[in-house]
This record gives sequence, structure tokens and C-alpha cells, in this order.
Amino acid sequence: MLANLTFTIRDLHRAYTEGLSPVDVVAEVYRRVNAANDPGIFISLASEEASRAAAESLGEFNADQPLWGIPFAVKDNIDTAGLTTTAGCPAFAYTPSQDAFVIARLRDAGALLIGKTNLDQFAAGLVGVRSPFPPPMNAVNPALVPGGSSSGSAVSVSRGLVAFSLGTDTAGSGRVPAALNAIVGLKPTRGAISASGVVPACRTLDTISIFALTVDDATTVAQTAYAHDPDDSFSRSLGMPSLTRIPERTTLGVPRAEDLIFFDDSSQEDGFHKGLKALRALGVELREISFAPFYAIAERLYAGAWVAERYTVVEKLLRQMPEALHPVTRKVICQAEALTAPDVFRDFYTLSETKVKVARLMAGLDGLCVPSIPALFSRDAVEADPIQLNSRLGVYTNFVNLLDMCGVAIPLPADDPDQPQSVTLLGHGGTDGPIASLGNALFEHVNAPLGVTGGSVAPRPRSDDGEAMADEMLIVAVGAHMSGLPLNGQLTELGGRFVEASQTADCYRLYALYGGPPARPGLVRQDNGRRIDIEIWALPSNNIGKFLAQIPPPLGIGSIALEDGRLVKGFICEGAGLSHAEDITEFGGWRAYLEAVANDSKAAKVT
Repeated sequence: MLANLTFTIRDLHRAYTEGLSPVDVVAEVYRRVNAANDPGIFISLASEEASRAAAESLGEFNADQPLWGIPFAVKDNIDTAGLTTTAGCPAFAYTPSQDAFVIARLRDAGALLIGKTNLDQFAAGLVGVRSPFPPPMNAVNPALVPGGSSSGSAVSVSRGLVAFSLGTDTAGSGRVPAALNAIVGLKPTRGAISASGVVPACRTLDTISIFALTVDDATTVAQTAYAHDPDDSFSRSLGMPSLTRIPERTTLGVPRAEDLIFFDDSSQEDGFHKGLKALRALGVELREISFAPFYAIAERLYAGAWVAERYTVVEKLLRQMPEALHPVTRKVICQAEALTAPDVFRDFYTLSETKVKVARLMAGLDGLCVPSIPALFSRDAVEADPIQLNSRLGVYTNFVNLLDMCGVAIPLPADDPDQPQSVTLLGHGGTDGPIASLGNALFEHVNAPLGVTGGSVAPRPRSDDGEAMADEMLIVAVGAHMSGLPLNGQLTELGGRFVEASQTADCYRLYALYGGPPARPGLVRQDNGRRIDIEIWALPSNNIGKFLAQIPPPLGIGSIALEDGRLVKGFICEGAGLSHAEDITEFGGWRAYLEAVANDSKAAKVT
């Protein structure tokens, strides 16, 4: 029954293949929004008629569009054509004529925009109640703050109104509300998602974040959203993250016992140790380190140069209409008026010096595990002490963007349903895929909650859960047959199902072959190779012949050695096919190469 369908991408796409119409999903979205009876979640909604028309325009289900028919919401500091952008301040509002770069990519992938969500004004806060609009209710416990600044985005996902949403994250706004609403919050490396069309908070630190019910969903969205934008000077080409097996040896740093901060909140302390226990069960080594340098950096975010950066966004409004700003927002940002240029440079020097200390602490570590938040705070408590309690929520989040890290907040099953628990995994900049993969392993291991939807999700089928079923054969896809690429339909039309993303053993080289379209790679086993990103699919055995008949030379099917030692049948290339081919091994995979070509990077287009 549609009313009971959990809005995950997997469940929606499964339902679409069985005949569900996206028009009916749109109707269900608006029914859920009305039933939620919370005017604080959305600042503006697309009309149901417009959303229905967008759904109708999708045509027949298209598996090549990874977000086909998937409803989503977006924080109201990100431009969407035809819907007003307020940044939580009506006096600042304007109606953009075109979508932000990331919104255009999501729509092109088939996603359906439902509306713009509430936020702490100008994204300046972690509590979610600094808004002239009614603050949204925390989905888990209405007595608690919803978390900010991406409050409405997190609540809309936790309550199952949409499948995913976008927020922004400067000081923790993509992780704190995720923790408070029992969902996944993916914070990319800065620049991985373009900020074109986003009202900045701190332009040098901002990143768009992704809220979802599962890590799998968040990563699927990221694979569309991550892209270099030549019009965004802060955009970076980092490749698309994918979920793979976690390495046999993973080492994470954790705060020393004497450095942990919970402000006497035993629920968050218990949740953190629960998360550590689960990581150990997954084989992760945990190493205690001093957290003093991290805390030192975190304190500067709202007390130094970066407050001045926030000031640049609202300076004109402050001079012309200061009363338009929320009183607490105004008080926080106006601290910048006491700063001098030398103060700003001293903060830069301090940050640089502290980064050296952090680098020493993190030598040999794959990342960190920290509590997502140190404590839960009620709406009443925050109203009585709005600045100090907001600051406390950022203890484990404020330093992350200053250190150019990526991260993912993972919800944990809580002993008390009114006290959500969560941990956050943090990685070095550019390690978004490995950190998401570890987060997914943790998510599945603990059987994490799906917000307050009451739904559950089985682990994505993986070949290490057992070999292919009796009537299936595993196939390694290396290039154009991978998810979302031009020839993937040759697998899906024959009943192929995605099993997992993985890598080859470190004995292969990858070449961009001459010819096309479509452009195709060739995988060749050579002594001076490296690991190459691949996908594993399961294909019904009775369709293997039909599939093989579609494979043109110089490609063929042979045994491919994977990084875990397995041998799986997959696409290989004859040596004779390498004439005029380009060695693209350095990119580590076909997707990364295509991204570089699209961005006019160091790769050259195949001729």
C-alpha cells in the first residue's frame, strides 16, 4: 500500500518497476505533508499541479536515471527556479530564474522537487529555531530543538515526506539535525558539490549536504550531485563516491576519555560507546588521540575571521534594515564589527599552525569517530540560553570544514525512543567514498533507524553474503555498463541486478579505447597495474548468451581478480585493441575519467 511505502530510492524504484506511477507518489507526498501538520517544515512548496506535471513528463520508468521519480526537498538558501529563496529572512527574499547548479543536475537525473525547507536564518545556527518562520518540530521528540541550520530538510526526511533533501553545512548543519532526527547526514569534502546558486554563510567553508534515510541513498544522490562547476571558483573535481567493502585494516582516531565532552548527557555518552563497540565488531581499530587542537579550531569558527566572512553576506541588509535579522542572528554576526584586519590574519596563522598539530595526530589514521552531538537540548532550554547551547552543539562539528574533512552522521538504535543517538565518521578531504562505505557498514551492522518512518531496510544484496543465486551469474562491469552509463540497459533489460561496487586487484591497467559512441574502456591485466573501480552485477543464467552476443571486439568476458582475492567473470580487453588507446589508469576507474573529460581536466576526450 502506497501509504505504507518507505521512501527510500531502492523501495521507490522497485515499486516503479512493478507499475507504480510517479504521479501517485506525488499525490502521496502532498498527503503526507498535509498529515504532518507542521507549518515549520517548508517555507514554500511547489504546487501539487506543478509536481504532478513534472512526474508526468518523466514518461516510462528509466533505470538509467538514478533519481527517476524520487521526491526531494531543498534548504531555502539554495536557488530553485520559480520558487522564492529567503535564506530564512523575508526582507532578503528573491525569486531566481534558474536552478542552482546542483538542482539542475538532480532534476536531470529524474528527481522531483517538492519544496523549500526552513532553516536558521542565513544558516547561522545549529539549533533550528532561529527563524522568523515557525520552527519545525523535531521528528523524534517535539520537546527537543530540531537542529540546524538545515532544520526543515532533516525533519522532512525523518518523517518520510521526501526521500532525500539538501542542506548546507558550514559548522555542522548537515550533521547536527541529522543526529537529532535519527537520519543519515552526508557532509561532502568542500567543493565536491557546487555552491553556485547558494546563498553563502561562509563561502570559503560552505558545502551542500545530503540528508537521507540510508547511507546507500545518500551516496546515490552524491553520485549525481558531485561534479565540477567551472563557474564556481571553489568547486573541485573529486570524483563520484561509491560504496565498497571496507578494508581489512581500518584505523580511526577517537577522543581520549579525558577529552570527551557530553555536558552530563548520559544518553549521548552511551550512544557514542555503543557506536565504538559496533565499529570494533566490524574489525575497525580505534586509537585514542588528544582532541585539544580540534577543540581549539572549533572555538574560532564563531569567534574570529569566519564571523567576519558571515558579515559580508548580510552587511548591506544590516545597514539598511537591521531589524530584518533575527535578534540572535544579528547579535552573533555583528561580533564581526569589533574585528580588525590584523585579527583576521592572526586567525589564519593560528589555523595554519593548528593544522600542523592535527596532521601529526592523524598520521596513520584513516579518519575519526566522534559523537555527532555532545548533548540533547530542549526548545525551552535553548530559548533561555540561545548562544551558549548553540555553541555546545558544535563541539564535534565546528572544526571539520576548517580542516577540509568529509563526514557522515550515522543514526543508532536508541534505548529511549525520545533520545536519538548518533555517531559521525570523519575522513580526510577527498575520502568521501571510503568514509561513506564505512558508514554504510556501521549503518547495516546496527540496523539503524530510518528516521521516524518505522520502516526497515535489508542490506543491499552483496556477493559476499553468498554467491550468485542458483540461476544467476556474476558479471564485473568496468565501463559503459555500470549504473547510469549508456550501456547499463543491456544488463537491466535482461534482468540484471546490481550487487555491489568494488575494486580489482592491483594488477590491472585501464585504457580509453579508440572509437564510439559510446566511449568504452578496456581492462588489461599487467604487472605494473593498480586497483580499478568496478561494479558487480548478477545476471540471470538463461540470459547470459543474449548478453554475450552484444559485446563487440576487442572486448570479451574473462576472469577478473578482485581486491579481496575472488575471481569473477567480467569485461576484459584483447591486447590488439590497445592500438590508439589512451592509458587512463591514473584515474582509478571509468567514472573518474569521464568526470575529468567533462570538466576539461587533464584527460583528453577519446577520438
